[in-house]
Amino acid sequence: MTSDMTAQPVIGSDPSEPADPGWLPAVLQAQQDGLDEARPEAVARQHGRGKLTARERIAGLVDSGSVLEYGRLATADEGYEHLAGVESPADGVITVVGSVNGRSTAIIASDFTVMGGSIGHAGLAKMVRMTELALDQGLPLVMLLDGGGHRIQEGLDSRSFAFGGPGTFPAQTLMSGWVPQVTAMMGPGFAGPANFSSLADFVPIVRGIGSIGIAGPPLVKFATGEELSTQALGGADVHTKTGIVDAAYDSEQDCLDAIKRFLSFLPQNAQATAPPLPVTDPEDRLVPELRTVVPANRRWAYDVRKVIGPLVDHGDFMELKAAHAPNIITCLARLGGRPVGIVASQPRAMAGVLDSPACDKAARFISTCDAFGLPVISLIDMPGFLVGSKAERTGLVRHGGKLLMAFGNATVPVVSVVLRKGYGLGYLAMAGGRSFGAVGAFAWPSAELCAMQIEGAVDVAYRKDYNAAPDPAARRAELIQSFYDKVNPIRAASGFGIDDVIDPAETRRVLCSVLRMAAPRRQSHVPARYHSIEPI
Repeated sequence: MTSDMTAQPVIGSDPSEPADPGWLPAVLQAQQDGLDEARPEAVARQHGRGKLTARERIAGLVDSGSVLEYGRLATADEGYEHLAGVESPADGVITVVGSVNGRSTAIIASDFTVMGGSIGHAGLAKMVRMTELALDQGLPLVMLLDGGGHRIQEGLDSRSFAFGGPGTFPAQTLMSGWVPQVTAMMGPGFAGPANFSSLADFVPIVRGIGSIGIAGPPLVKFATGEELSTQALGGADVHTKTGIVDAAYDSEQDCLDAIKRFLSFLPQNAQATAPPLPVTDPEDRLVPELRTVVPANRRWAYDVRKVIGPLVDHGDFMELKAAHAPNIITCLARLGGRPVGIVASQPRAMAGVLDSPACDKAARFISTCDAFGLPVISLIDMPGFLVGSKAERTGLVRHGGKLLMAFGNATVPVVSVVLRKGYGLGYLAMAGGRSFGAVGAFAWPSAELCAMQIEGAVDVAYRKDYNAAPDPAARRAELIQSFYDKVNPIRAASGFGIDDVIDPAETRRVLCSVLRMAAPRRQSHVPARYHSIEPI
């Protein structure tokens, strides 16, 4: 029995006539429909607002030619009558994996040109997919946010909303301390975007364009009667001071460049090593200008940035939350090519005293550094914790506990240097001396180390003594000076409370030497527990 092979032609059997499956043009057209080039009017409106499109932002962040897009054919749920026939390319969320600084990174970008960047069911599913991918593969997560929270048309229905998920929050909480998370506020960022940011490690904002908050102006007006602009309610000038955002930038590209810079200090995930750079600034470089940076008069202030800049590689450091709690500086830098975190008292603001915002700011920063394996340098010059009724009403005792907890839980190398004042519990809370097992504890010749402010201590303990003297004021001054003579760094070193008194010019060399010697992590002595309880 024979069969007629010509009756059923085989696709592609004739090399001279390639088969046309028929579906390819439709797929290519659907993919093209979502690109900026196919939507010139929407792109023009976005540019008219002074903003880049979601795809332009991604292009400004990733290495050229490295984008792999997920979910580009997703659209809004047309089962809701108000969405029937509405164009919703990618459902208003662009999700890609791209290379940033040569390392794979998961990226989510809101598309404000699609229903104001609101988050619909398909868009949320894409976000969940990207967060879970970042979690499973150990990739940094970057969100470029520009739009509202839950899409109203898809949210006023308890059938879908009561389920409560899946959402990004479970993955984000598991990612905390595992991979770096960035949420950039590139436009309105109320409701959902604000909550995404609450779990992030770095939150930059574009000045005059970005915003962040629990609810936007219309809902605020309905709930409270307040009529506020987006910027007055949650713009850069508001939230750089609250500390909710880390830094404000004047352009979107500056913001994107800051993201790249931030990620350059951190490893891809907690099991990787923070990327070192070649040592192009000698580790043994002397810094003679540090010998005169601290004023001889202990009451005079100075800017501790003038200490940090000369110490670090090429004077380059990235300060975070500069406008929030300015009495303490937190910044990323490199020493001998190695990324480090620096926590420094800032005598120019409130004499560097520790208050509740400063403790919160420093504790969060130390915890971030510890999670990603960055050694912490503590530069100390403060008179202790803030005292008085106003300080107590902020719950300072509890907030101070956060700083103690952060250093107590740290497993990375910690090095402390007392520049001038190291007083009381503040000295301990900044990891001075032996308080939290620093691998190096040093002091400058200008240092003063004491349990409390000497003048106040004399007034408490020696009032009867100096009041009984023929000249009480002279006797009080004599007592004060006698105690100042006992709080110098040589005396501190004589009791081996610190490792050495160092020439300020040698500080960079000493720090680099200690870090070169120190193990990446100290041996764990944590008892059998699930986790410590933060004093919130």
